[in-house]
Amino acid sequence: MNSRTIAELVFHLGRIASGEGLVEGLTAPQWAVLRYFAQANRFSRTPSAFAAFHATTRGTASQTIKSLETQGYLTRMRSEEDGRSIRLVLTDKARAIVANDPFESLVRAADALPPSVQGHFAIALQRMLGQVAQERGKSTFGTCTSCQHLESDDCSGGEQQTPYACGFTSERLRLEEIEELCVNFVPGKPLVAGNVAIGAAPR
Repeated sequence: MNSRTIAELVFHLGRIASGEGLVEGLTAPQWAVLRYFAQANRFSRTPSAFAAFHATTRGTASQTIKSLETQGYLTRMRSEEDGRSIRLVLTDKARAIVANDPFESLVRAADALPPSVQGHFAIALQRMLGQVAQERGKSTFGTCTSCQHLESDDCSGGEQQTPYACGFTSERLRLEEIEELCVNFVPGKPLVAGNVAIGAAPR
């Protein structure tokens, strides 16, 4: 299989997985917004971060986001840290239909792959994404597990927090945030916790 065939398969897979037509009364772009804010961490739940993630204009992103706010799928909340910045979060109405996201068919297909294949496939796709983003001058998103900003220590701030902190924001991370998308992501080496390499491909 040559490189062009691989690229065509990846592109076609993304197109059919994004969904066609209306599902739960929502368009593919609206589903993309809900999907993003369901996966983004607290530092990345802004219209500008979404626009960067999907390589679209802020105006286009704002229009789609506003339509979802009007329909009761997204709501704005003030930051718990500074009380000034605004973050977008999914409402209960949105969370109730997330299981019907057309993208879930792709998730199930990935889940059906052997664990060893999943790990190597993820690394290969991340490398491809990084190269394409660099060539086009776009932002590269990722999770804490393979980010250069991830810092660790021997203590934890409580049951909901991990012994990890973000070196970029200088804030301790919550347990659920380790696997969430972040706009401040910088590709780095997998972090080793105990005998387990977080984010590393299975051998």
